[in-house]
Amino acid sequence: MSNEALRAYAVGTSVLLRGLLDLQGPRMEQPLRHANAGGGNEMAGEPAVPTIAADSAVIHHVSLPVRDVGRSVAFYEDVLRLRRIERPNFSFEGAWFAIGPSQQLHLIKDTGSTFREGKGLTPLDIHFAIRVRSYRDALRHLVTKGYRKEGTPGAAGANSMRVTPRADAGFPQIYIMDPDGNMIEINAEALDVSVSEIDSLLK
Repeated sequence: MSNEALRAYAVGTSVLLRGLLDLQGPRMEQPLRHANAGGGNEMAGEPAVPTIAADSAVIHHVSLPVRDVGRSVAFYEDVLRLRRIERPNFSFEGAWFAIGPSQQLHLIKDTGSTFREGKGLTPLDIHFAIRVRSYRDALRHLVTKGYRKEGTPGAAGANSMRVTPRADAGFPQIYIMDPDGNMIEINAEALDVSVSEIDSLLK
């Protein structure tokens, strides 16, 4: 086949292809299908699967079992200086407290509750932590409330505290228990008291 014949054949094929495309209507780009974080396919119209989104969630409240609501309320108001807040009219006894701007502590009295029977202070057991502005002020406050360093004369379960100003966690800590043995950690961002003053406070 001559060169002129080849060119004519190519032009004819091109015209034929354009005609077929015209019959099919305007071309549209096919979008890529992306699976969303929940596993659905948005471009295909598949519904997204809801997720917890824990990276943007916050702890709303911690619930603790108590035997005597009045006794526990006195402890959390007097020792930890928590503010009591309104509570719904449940069918069981209890009390709610505010912790910081948005977290809460819920106390619950129920015959089926589980308690830390016969256990002392240990950071390896179940507990919750409260961060305070000043480690020094928190320690001084606990001392005025009758708390003594664990292992020293006069320190029993109810008024014993574990003081770890140089904790492995990287921030100073104090551990105490409420009247029902629930363990509480009190910590601060930085140590704002000297070791000598701590020793003096704990004598």
